[in-house]
Amino acid sequence: MPVLQCLGTLPSSAEREQLRRFRSSISKGIQLGQVAIYCRVSTDDPSCTRQQRDLRAFARRAGHRIVAAFKETALGAKNDRVERKKVMALAQAREIDAILVTELSRWGRSIQDLVQTLDDLHSWKVSVLAETGLSFDLSTPSGKQMRTIMAGLAEFERDLIRERVKSGLHAARARGVVLGRKEGQRPSDKKAKRVLSLHEEGLSYRLIARDLGLSKNTVMEIVRRAAS
Repeated sequence: MPVLQCLGTLPSSAEREQLRRFRSSISKGIQLGQVAIYCRVSTDDPSCTRQQRDLRAFARRAGHRIVAAFKETALGAKNDRVERKKVMALAQAREIDAILVTELSRWGRSIQDLVQTLDDLHSWKVSVLAETGLSFDLSTPSGKQMRTIMAGLAEFERDLIRERVKSGLHAARARGVVLGRKEGQRPSDKKAKRVLSLHEEGLSYRLIARDLGLSKNTVMEIVRRAAS
């Protein structure tokens, strides 16, 4: 009778090979995300350098691979963000899996703009990851809920803007301010005398418009204003 009886046996060579292949398939299936860093400052100050440093450290901790970094110096509401357009082009080309920002205000110009860009990125399967810990992935339930909340806020923001415009126009009219362009400020006003002269000669609106490079409606409006 053996002195000791093992509770288990060592795996055979075939089992060891099967285990090795299983582990190898797992490691191959794990792909580190490819990300782009986006930094923005309103003035040319060192904070963008700080943003890049923090985001690179954040990417290293999360195991992401940085494929590009972009620096933008622009006001928050400015529309022509050249560097952000480059990031969106990378996302559309499916060359990145996520965009890293220090905080969401660095990415979106407004709530409406944020919702629109998140929708575009979601269609390209790209997420926005903030260093603050917020992850905007619209494929997840929390991401969808956040998008719904932001869409409601965007609509509220648009309503507020419309209400401010209407209120401002009403107040201006109450003060006797004449809205719209004044006489002589329209580009077509420079040709008004020539339009009226040709009209008195009997030329049709269409011919006057063709000769002077104006639209027919503009010619008619000039004649109407002169007659009133």
